[in-house]
Amino acid sequence: MAGSTFQTNKIFLHELLKACQDGKLQLPDFQRSWVWDEDRIKSLIASISRAFPVGALMTLETGGPVNFKPRPIEGAPESVLPGMAKELLLDGQQRMTSLYQVALRGQVVRTRTPKNKAVERWFYLDMQKCLDPSADREEAIVGVPVDRVLRSDFNRQVVVDLSSEEKEFELLMYPISRIFSWSDWQMRFGNHVPKEKFVELWPILSQFYENVVKNFEQYQVPVISLGAQTSKEAVCTVFEKVNTGGKPLDAFELVTAMYAAEGHELRKDWYGKGGEQGRQHRFREVLRPGGRTEGILAGVSNTDFLQAIALFHGRERRRAAEAEGKQGKELPPVTPNRQALLDLPLSAYLKYEQTVEAGFVAAAQFLYDLHIYQVFDLPYQSQVVALAAILADLGNRADHETVRGNIVRWYWNGVFGELYGSASDTRLARDFLEVPAWIGGGDVPSTIRDAVFRADRLDTMRMRLSAAYKGVNALLMNVGATDWRSGRKFDHVVFFGESVDIHHIFPKDWCLKRNIAWETFDTIVNKTPLSWRTNRIIGGAAPSTYLGKLEAGGEENPSIPRDNLDRHLGSHLIDPALLRGDDFRAFMADRKARLLGLIETAMGQKAYRETNVDDISGDPADAETEEAGLTMPAA
Repeated sequence: MAGSTFQTNKIFLHELLKACQDGKLQLPDFQRSWVWDEDRIKSLIASISRAFPVGALMTLETGGPVNFKPRPIEGAPESVLPGMAKELLLDGQQRMTSLYQVALRGQVVRTRTPKNKAVERWFYLDMQKCLDPSADREEAIVGVPVDRVLRSDFNRQVVVDLSSEEKEFELLMYPISRIFSWSDWQMRFGNHVPKEKFVELWPILSQFYENVVKNFEQYQVPVISLGAQTSKEAVCTVFEKVNTGGKPLDAFELVTAMYAAEGHELRKDWYGKGGEQGRQHRFREVLRPGGRTEGILAGVSNTDFLQAIALFHGRERRRAAEAEGKQGKELPPVTPNRQALLDLPLSAYLKYEQTVEAGFVAAAQFLYDLHIYQVFDLPYQSQVVALAAILADLGNRADHETVRGNIVRWYWNGVFGELYGSASDTRLARDFLEVPAWIGGGDVPSTIRDAVFRADRLDTMRMRLSAAYKGVNALLMNVGATDWRSGRKFDHVVFFGESVDIHHIFPKDWCLKRNIAWETFDTIVNKTPLSWRTNRIIGGAAPSTYLGKLEAGGEENPSIPRDNLDRHLGSHLIDPALLRGDDFRAFMADRKARLLGLIETAMGQKAYRETNVDDISGDPADAETEEAGLTMPAA
C-alpha cells in the first residue's frame, strides 16, 4: 500500500499480537506507557470472548517522511529491536498491549487495581460461568496473584487455588495465556483426567470451544493503515478524527517522536527526567510566591513554547527567501499553526530554545509589573506567547522606558480590544512581526489599529473569566489602588498575603434588598480589588455604614481618618461623597466614566461612546458566556 493515503483491512487478532511479539508492529515513541487496570482488561477480554467489537486500530507504515522513533510493545521479547518495525501503532496501544500481555506473552501480567495499586495477575476464564447464559461474562473472568492462589480474609482463606495445571483442570479454569493453544491444552486435559471423566466433560469442553475460544481464534480487528508517504499533518488530523476516547495526539507528541528519531529527547526538555527538572517545572517556579503551588507561567503549555520557536524559525526562513529576491506567495509563511510546529526542524528548536525560554521569563516579570500575578487573572493565555516572543526578540531593548511603554500599550489594546479570544494564530504572528518593527520606527501594529473598546461594554462586563474584566482589575492595581483598611498598595506581597480578590462596592445583599437588577449591579463598574479582611468588614451593609465602621475602628481594626479613607477610595476611582451618600445610580455613572478614562489611557486611544442599536444583538449574558469560553486560561 506504499504511496496510498490509507486503507482499511480486517486482520486476525492472533496475527496482530504475533506482529507485536516479532517486533513488526511497534509503537511510536510519543505514546504513553501502558496504563490499563485489571477491570478494563477483564472488560476487553469479555468483549472479545463474545465476539463484540472493541474498536478499530490505526497504523502507519515506516519508511516515510514521518520519521518516528519506534519502541516495542511493553513486554515484547528483549530480542525485539526498534529497527524491526514495519508498522507503528498510532491508535489502539492500550487494547493491543493488554491483549498481548494476557493472551500471548505467557508471563504474569503487571497491572494495577482500579485504586491504582500495583499488582501481578494471571487471568482465567471460568468455563462453566462462560456457558451460563444468566452469568455476567466479566464475572467469568478471574484474575489471580502471581502464585495463582486467590485468598480472602486478609489472606487467611483460600478462595481459588490454581497453583498447578492439575488444579486448573479440576476447576475447569482455562488460562487466557493459552487461548490460542486450544489443541495442546485439550490434549493435556485428556491425558490428565480419566477417560470416563473426559467423556462426561466433553460437552462442556466442546461448547466452550465453540462459544468462547473460537471467538478469539476467528476475531478480526478493523485496521486503518496509513501509507508510508502519509504527511505529518495528515497523520495528526486522521489520528484526532479516529482517536475519540484516548489520549489526544497533539503537535508536541508528534514533534517529540520526530526528534527522538534524531536522538533528542524533547519530553526530557519539557518534563524532566531522572531527577532533573524540565522546562515545565522551571516555568512554574518563575515568580512563584511563597506557599503557592505555581507561578504566572504555569499555564504555558509545551505547544505554546514550540509556537514561539516556530515564529522565530518562520521569520528566519522568510528573511532568507527575501534575500534571494522572492516575494508574494513565494515567501514562506510566518505562523505558529500546527503545520508550522510539525515542520519545525530540530536544528531550529536547538537554536532558539534558550532565547525563547528567556522571553517567557521576561514575560512573567512584565505581567507582574502590570499587577497580573496568577494564571487565573491572565486576560489571555495565548497573548503570553506573543508577549514572550516579542520580548525574546527585543532582548535588552525591552528594558528601555519608551520601548516598554509601547509594549504595554500594545498589550492593553490586545486585552481591551478583545483580540486574542479565538483564532489567535494569525494575530500572534502579526504581532511578532509588527511590534518589534514598530519599536524600530515602523508602522503602528494592527492590534492597536484594530482595537476598539465600546463604552457600553462596561455595562455587560460581569464574568470573572472575561479578558476585559481581568484587565480592569489589573489596571486599578497598576495605577496605585490601595486597600481601604490597610492603605497598602497591591504589590504581589499584599496581593497574596492578604488574599486580594474582586469584591462588590455596593454589596450584593444591599442591592437585592432594593430591587436593583442583578445585571445592573453585578458589573465591573461596581467591583474593585480588596483584601478579604476589608471585604469581611463591608459585609452586606450600605456603603455609608461600612465606611463608618472603617473610620470608627474596633478591637482588631484601629480607626482610619476620613481623609485617609477618602484617599484610599479615590485610588479606586471612586467618588467618596457618592459612596457615603449611598447614591448607587450616581456612583455607577461616575465610576463608569472614570474607568473608561483609565482604559483609554492604557490603550492610548478614545473609546467608542455612541450606542448604535444595530451593533447590539442577542442577550448580554450570552455574549459574556461566549467571551468566557474564549478567554479562559489554558489548563
